[in-house]
Amino acid sequence: MPSPTHSSNAISHLPHMSLKTAIIQPGMFKSPPFTLEVPGSPHIEGETIPRRNANYVDSLVSRPCEEVATLFDVLLRSAEKFGDLDAVGTRKLIETHVEVKKVKTVVDGTEKEVEKKWVFFEMGEFEFESFGGYVGRCLRIGAGLRKLGLEAGDRVHVFAATSANWLAVSHAAVTQSLPIVTSYATLGEEGLTTSLTQTSAKAIFIDPDLLSKLTIPLQSAPAIKFIIYNDQHPISQTEVKKLQATTPNLTILPLSEVEDLGKQNLVEPVPPHPEDLCCIMYTSGTTDAPKGVPLKHRNLVAAIAGLDTTFAEYVGPSDSVLAYLPLAHSFEYAFENTCLYWGMKMGYGSPRTLSDTSMRNCYGDIKTFRPTILIGVPAVWETIRKGIEEKVSRLGWVKRNVFWGSLWLKAFLCEWFLPGTGLLDRIVFRSVKSEMGGRLRACFNGAGPLGKDTRRFISFAAVPLISGYGLTETTAMGALQDPLEWTDDTLGSIPGSIEIKLVDFADAGYFATNNPPQGEILIRGDPVMDGYYGPSASENEGAITKDGWFMTGDIGEWDARGHLKIIDRKKNLVKTLNGEYIALEKLESIYRASNIVSNICIFASPHRSKPIAIMLPDRKLLSKLAESNNIRSRPHEQLVHDPEIRDLVLKELQTVGRKAGLAPFEIIEGVVLSDEEWSSQNGLLTPAQKLARRKIVPLYQAEIDGVYGKTKSVL
Repeated sequence: MPSPTHSSNAISHLPHMSLKTAIIQPGMFKSPPFTLEVPGSPHIEGETIPRRNANYVDSLVSRPCEEVATLFDVLLRSAEKFGDLDAVGTRKLIETHVEVKKVKTVVDGTEKEVEKKWVFFEMGEFEFESFGGYVGRCLRIGAGLRKLGLEAGDRVHVFAATSANWLAVSHAAVTQSLPIVTSYATLGEEGLTTSLTQTSAKAIFIDPDLLSKLTIPLQSAPAIKFIIYNDQHPISQTEVKKLQATTPNLTILPLSEVEDLGKQNLVEPVPPHPEDLCCIMYTSGTTDAPKGVPLKHRNLVAAIAGLDTTFAEYVGPSDSVLAYLPLAHSFEYAFENTCLYWGMKMGYGSPRTLSDTSMRNCYGDIKTFRPTILIGVPAVWETIRKGIEEKVSRLGWVKRNVFWGSLWLKAFLCEWFLPGTGLLDRIVFRSVKSEMGGRLRACFNGAGPLGKDTRRFISFAAVPLISGYGLTETTAMGALQDPLEWTDDTLGSIPGSIEIKLVDFADAGYFATNNPPQGEILIRGDPVMDGYYGPSASENEGAITKDGWFMTGDIGEWDARGHLKIIDRKKNLVKTLNGEYIALEKLESIYRASNIVSNICIFASPHRSKPIAIMLPDRKLLSKLAESNNIRSRPHEQLVHDPEIRDLVLKELQTVGRKAGLAPFEIIEGVVLSDEEWSSQNGLLTPAQKLARRKIVPLYQAEIDGVYGKTKSVL
C-alpha cells in the first residue's frame, strides 16, 4: 500500500492518547484540503478535474496490505493474527411472547374492530466464537458443500436475515471458490425468483421462517438441488413437509449437518483468485427493479482497503460492533469483512431486538452487547433522538433546562476546542450514553441523508455521528468521514481506493463551473464493478463510461475543504408545474426532524406547484396533539383520518420547513396520515430501511388525489 503523501497538521487540541481507545469529541481537528485534484489530469468541459483523498493523490490503493488479495486471505490472516480473541457472538432466543389486542380502525370508510398482535422477545446473553474457531467452522462448512457435490464456480444463494451463520456460509463458499448470490430477505417471491433463475444457484441458505417463500420461486429454478436452513432458529416441520411435497427432488438439511459432513470429509480449500467472482448482490430496488451486481474478490478487497485508509488509526481488537443491518447490502458485507481484518468483535442482533422496547425479561441488543461502534441508518438515529427527547420532556423544568443548556454549551465548547466537554458527558449526558450501552466511541450513518439537527444531537449528547456514502455498484465506496474531520453538513473525504469527478447536469442547473462545483457524481477505482449481471447488463452503457467511471445518478458538490456533499438525486428530482426542481430526499430529511414524524415520504406531482407528505405519525404525540387541541379522544387508527388532526400536523410540518429555510415551493401543501406501519417486512421500506417509493406512492394514490383535490395550486 502506498504511503500517504499529504500530512495533516498536528492535532494540538487532542490530549495525548491512543486514538484506538479514545472517545473523540466532535470537531475539525485536521487541516484541509482533504481531497486534491489528480495531478496531470486534463480539463474536460462540463466536468471537474478528478479528485482523490489528499493522502493518496498520487496512487490509489487496491489492498489493505500486500498479502491480502482475496477474502480467503482475509480469513486466514484473521485466524493467524487474532486466533483466540472473540470474533462473532450470537444470542439464543429463549421464548417469544405474543400479546393480542382488539383495536378499532377504519377500513374502506367503515369502522371495524380488528385483532392486532404484538410480539416480544426473551433472549439470552451473547455467546462468542473465536477468530480461529470461526475460520475453522467456515472451512468445515466449505468441505461439507463440496461433499454435497458443489464444485468451484457453482453458486450458493443466501436468502436470510443477518446473522453469524449468514457470514459463515458466505466465507465457507469463499474457501471453495463458490460465488454467493445475495438477495434481501424481504425482497419477495418475484425478486427471489429473478435472482435464482438468473444466477442458476445450486444451493440456497435460508432462515426457517422464509421457507414458505420458496415454493413458487423453486418452480422456475431447476438448478437448485439443496436447501440448507439456519438451525440457529426454530423450524416448523410442517413447512419442511410442504416444501418436500412440492419439490421432492430437493435435499433439505440444517447447516449443522453440512458442517458435520465437512468434518467427516475434510478437503483442501480451493483458494480464489483476485479476478474470480466473489458474489452477485441484488440491489434493494428503492426506485427500480433489483439488479444483479457482480463483485469480484478484487472489488471487495479494494473496499476493505478504502475503509482501512479512513479508519485504521482509530479502531482495533479492543473495539466491538453490533451487526444487524442487512448483509445483502454491500457496505455491511464489506464492513464486516473489514472487522475480521481489524480483529474487531462482532455481536449479531436484529432491528427488532436493538432496544428494550420489544424485549421481555432482558435488555435489547445494544444494552446487552454494549458496542464501541454502532452503525445505523437515518430511521435508527431519528428514533433514538426522538426517544431521548421524549424522556427529557418528562423531566422537571430544572432538569429539562439543564439538559438543553448543556447540549448548547457542549456544542460551543467543541467548536472552540475548550475544556469541559468530558465533565458534561459524565454529569449530564451519562444516562444518554448508558441507553446506548455505555461504551460507545463513535456512530456511523449510511444508506441515506440524515437531518443536521439529528446529526448534531447524537454527536453532542452521545458520541460523534459520522457519515458515509456509497453504492452496491461501487462496493459501498464513495465518501467516508474521518472522525477527526467531523462536520454536520458533509459526507467527508474520499476513501483511498477511489477517485471522484462531477459532471454537469444541466437540466437542474448543476454545473462543474458553479461555485462551489456541482454535478453528477462519477466514481472510478478497483471497488467499482465491471458491469451488471444477466439481463441488467443492457444498462451498462448508461451506467459505466468506456474509461471506467460509474455514473451514480447522485448530485454532489465539493465544499471549500475538499469534502463531498450529496445535494440531490437525479431520480428523486421532480420538476413541478412552475419549472422548479424539488429534491425529495432532501425534504424528507428536513421534515423528518419533527418529533411527530415517525417516517415520511414526500410526493411531488409535475402537475402541481408544491409537494405533499405521506406520513407515518408517532402514536403518542398524535394523541397528545389531539388532546391539547380538544379533539375527541379516539383510537390511533381513527385519529389519523380526522381532517382537523391532518390540518394541525400540516401546520406543524410547514413550520419545520420554514424554520429550515426551505423555499416557498418546497413547503408542503397537504399531508396524508397513515396508520399502517412501514417496514421491510411489508415492503414499504427496503431492507436498508430506505423508503420503497415505488410501492408507497401507489398504495396511497387515492389519498394523494384526495389531498390534491382539496388544495389549490399556487401559480
